[in-house]
Amino acid sequence: MGKKHSKRYLKALELVDPKQTYPLKAAVEIVKKFPRARFEETVELAFRLGVDPRQSDQMVRGTVSLPHGTGKKVRVLVFAKPGEAAEAAKAAGADYVGFEEYIKKCQDGWTDFDVAIATPEAMTEVRKLGKILGPRGLMPNPKTGTVTEDTARAVREVKAGRVEFKVDKTANLHMAIGKTSFTPEQIEENARAAIDAVVKAKPASVRGRYIHSCAISSTMSPSVRLDLRDLGITA
Repeated sequence: MGKKHSKRYLKALELVDPKQTYPLKAAVEIVKKFPRARFEETVELAFRLGVDPRQSDQMVRGTVSLPHGTGKKVRVLVFAKPGEAAEAAKAAGADYVGFEEYIKKCQDGWTDFDVAIATPEAMTEVRKLGKILGPRGLMPNPKTGTVTEDTARAVREVKAGRVEFKVDKTANLHMAIGKTSFTPEQIEENARAAIDAVVKAKPASVRGRYIHSCAISSTMSPSVRLDLRDLGITA
């Protein structure tokens, strides 16, 4: 039995040729024309990468600051002992700030936040939460700027639309880049920033083609495949 699609999805399919690739501008216009769901959908990019994620030197991960943010309210937890870093995090707009009480809450299964930031000092205890936070992509990491003394800056960047990305086990990478309510220009500018960041994150050990394909879609829509040459991607 094939998957049954809704009338709205089938209507959207009429607007796109799955065999064709489109310049980014045209692809964004198609996504904007798709019939809308009853909720505000997220616009996403999906990459198929020519890497072997099982090799540690071919892990693709990083962060990107989207010019127009993600359109999503980001709930931020900061692990910090009472003091300057904790006060700075509160002043910068962190939703939750604390140390032992939040470590205990997480150990008890609480993960009601989108990003966790920790001071280097707090990480000695926060590391124990690896099995809980790691699989959900919530573990603070120095490589993505979420383990830092400058908690205020980290909070502001995350709230303003800094997005983390990481290739999955099947060499695919998905990234939210906005909402369907954004203007075509905002989606296009966010997409270009995200694509540039993934290109720059190419591991030095990768041989052959790095980006095999890239597509844009919204939560409930078909994918629109992007023309890599239009994006300046040749390898």
